[in-house]
Amino acid sequence: MAKSKKEQREEADNEARAAEIMARVRRVDIRTSRLVDDHLSGSYASVFKGRGMDFDRVRNYVPGDDVRVIDWNVTARTGEPFIKMFTEERELTILLMVDVSASSDFGSSETSKREMQTEIAGVLASSAIRNRDKVGLVLFSDEVELYSPPVKGRTNILRVIREALFFQPTGRGTNLCGALDFVNQVLRRRAVVFLVSDFRLTGSQSSGDLRRKLAVTGRHHDVIAMSVNDPREDELPNVGVLRIEDAETGEDVELDTGKASVREAYRQQAARRRQEMKAAIAGSGVDHLEFTSGEEWLPQLMGFFRKRRHQS
Repeated sequence: MAKSKKEQREEADNEARAAEIMARVRRVDIRTSRLVDDHLSGSYASVFKGRGMDFDRVRNYVPGDDVRVIDWNVTARTGEPFIKMFTEERELTILLMVDVSASSDFGSSETSKREMQTEIAGVLASSAIRNRDKVGLVLFSDEVELYSPPVKGRTNILRVIREALFFQPTGRGTNLCGALDFVNQVLRRRAVVFLVSDFRLTGSQSSGDLRRKLAVTGRHHDVIAMSVNDPREDELPNVGVLRIEDAETGEDVELDTGKASVREAYRQQAARRRQEMKAAIAGSGVDHLEFTSGEEWLPQLMGFFRKRRHQS
C-alpha cells in the first residue's frame, strides 16, 4: 500500500532527525576519544583497581612462603604442604548514573548541563572500554528511566553518548535516593559508580536522606559524585522583573531582579543549597568533584585521577 504524502514527510523527517542525532553523537565521541588519548591515557588504569585477587591454583610449599596462604585441605589430603596461588582480577565494572531531569537541560552558556554531563560520561566510558572494563548506564529523573547493564565493546560508548544526550525522560524531577536504591539492587558485585547530576533534590528528599543513601552505596561500591552546575543558578542578573519557572516542579515565581536585596536573597539561598549538598556528600564519605557548565572540566578530572593515584 502506497504511503501518503504526510507519511512520506514524517518518515523523511524521522530519518533526517536520526541522521542528525548520530552525527552529533559521533562528534561527541570523537572529542571524548581525543581527550582520553591526549590527557587520560594510562591515568584511569593506574587509579582504579580490580575487585581483588582470584584463586588460580595450588603449588608445593617452599621455605619463605607466607604460611597464611597454606591450603590446609590439600595439605591434609596429600600429606605435603601446599599453598594457594592468586592472580589479580583486573576487570572492573563501571556504572554511569546520569541525571536526565528537566533541570539538566538548563544552560546559560553554549553548553547545557546535560551536554556537559554527556561529555564527562563519554570520557569515562571511553577510558573504561579501552581498559577492557564493562560499562553500564543508568538514566534517572524522579524515577529510573533507563538501565543498560554493564557490557564491553566500543559500540557501547556510542550508546552511552546517544542515550545520555537524547533520551526523552517521562519524569521531570530528581530522585537521587531512588536511583541509588535501584543501583544497590541491580549491582551484585563491587563496581565503580560515577554519579553525575546537578543534585537538585525535589519532593520530600532531604540532604540527610542523600547522605545516608550515598553512605550505604559507598560501603558496597567505589562511588564518585560529580555535580554539574550552571553559574546562572547561583546569581540573578539585574534585568528588572523576571518570571522564573522551576524546570522540575513547574512552579512560577516573579522576581524583581532590579532590587539588590532580591538578588542577594537569591544568591544566599542558592549558596545554602549548594553547601548543604556538599556537606551531605562529604558526610557520606564518597569522593566529590564539582564542575561548572561552560568552563573547562578536564583539569579537575585529571587532578582527581592524580590524587587517587597517590592515595593508592
